[in-house]
Amino acid sequence: MVAPSLLRRAFKEDIPVPTERLESTSRAELESLQLKKLRESIRRASASPHYRELFKRERRLENIEIQTLTDLSHFPLTSKREIRDRYPHGMLAVPLQSVRRFHASSGTRGKPTLTAYTDNDLKTWAELCARSLHAAGVRPGDVLHNAFGYGLFTGGIGIHYGAEALGANVIPASGGRTSNQLMLLQDLSARVLCCTPSYALNLACAIEERGLDRSGFALVLGIFGAEPWSEPMRQCIEKKLQIKAVDIYGMSELTGPGVSVECLEARQGLHIWEDHFLAEVIDPHSGRVLDEGEEGELVITTLSREASPLLRFRTGDLTSLDRSPCICGRIMTRMTRVRARLDDMLIVRGVNVYPSEIENILLGIEELAPHYQLILRREKALDELRVQVEAQEHISAQWTGPDDRRPLELTMAIQRSLKESLGLTASIELVPANSIERSQGKACRLIDERKA
Repeated sequence: MVAPSLLRRAFKEDIPVPTERLESTSRAELESLQLKKLRESIRRASASPHYRELFKRERRLENIEIQTLTDLSHFPLTSKREIRDRYPHGMLAVPLQSVRRFHASSGTRGKPTLTAYTDNDLKTWAELCARSLHAAGVRPGDVLHNAFGYGLFTGGIGIHYGAEALGANVIPASGGRTSNQLMLLQDLSARVLCCTPSYALNLACAIEERGLDRSGFALVLGIFGAEPWSEPMRQCIEKKLQIKAVDIYGMSELTGPGVSVECLEARQGLHIWEDHFLAEVIDPHSGRVLDEGEEGELVITTLSREASPLLRFRTGDLTSLDRSPCICGRIMTRMTRVRARLDDMLIVRGVNVYPSEIENILLGIEELAPHYQLILRREKALDELRVQVEAQEHISAQWTGPDDRRPLELTMAIQRSLKESLGLTASIELVPANSIERSQGKACRLIDERKA
């Protein structure tokens, strides 16, 4: 990690953050450091009840010598369910007195997954977020409007401390209260917006609906994450807000935001901070490690965490890895934008589909507004998908009444696009403008009425 004085000097001179010289060093030097930190991380992990019992149960693990990074593949994967089952302190590798903070997942599937932080973990996290924000284009003195949620969720606090470490001026707006957010964005002249992409779209549409003059906003950059989003969604946000949109990635189990980020120069994959995280991509069914460029489930091993280190954690996110040189000069491996979460996959009449794939289709139809809802229900033992979507307001305003065939033609065009591109049969419901609930944080795109 870089001394604070060195960080301050780098920011003042507006040069890339020289974090251990590793953003632009050789792969050999980076991998040598990773190997050293991996051995230490395995040792730390063995102090937690979960890994201690695992190593005791599987004696073979005690005899594995980590000579190369690929030797890590001999260790079993760690699932989110295992972490949840160990709630609250089964993953803790340090005495409770050494813990300075806890964060947690939402717990929508039962007990939350709890993540602990030591003093060093919090310092490292702040530096990772500062490094990420700098790579994304934030500079000291920038006004950063932080609309990620604060609390047990890691997004708001992680970005907050990273931005302050970078020397930015932070507006801790959190989520919701959209009218108040727009007022603050205008009055405090924020240059950078940080939030979920769905909430950025909500803000953009709110500006249009209120007839606000875009020139009254100083925004030029948006850093968005915490949910999968498509390239058409990026283009839509950029057009409406007139900004550059950058993707940031993290998970509460790993530390929060700051695992990887797109660089502003290229925006072609997210640089993983490999001096702190070792990434693999596996076949989600067999667990086989895939080659560079093959899409599969992202698996992360933490290399620096003290309180709750994780070995081969299954993120559930679909991506691929790219180690080719980047125009920004960083040598850190890039992950392609998360296409979808494995948990989100729908099976509709034998067709496997992800909500993000449906989003790609809908946002490519210019007559449609970028607001939609997927409703899954069961009819006569078969799953049925209904897609509610809003037409652009100026489009629906032209429709003359029940005899107008244009709504039907648009509905049929949507059905045809979904069928031709995804093999998906779905019923389409065009709904009035502003009738679909707007996101105040993470978007809830799917309503599963089968559970009811």
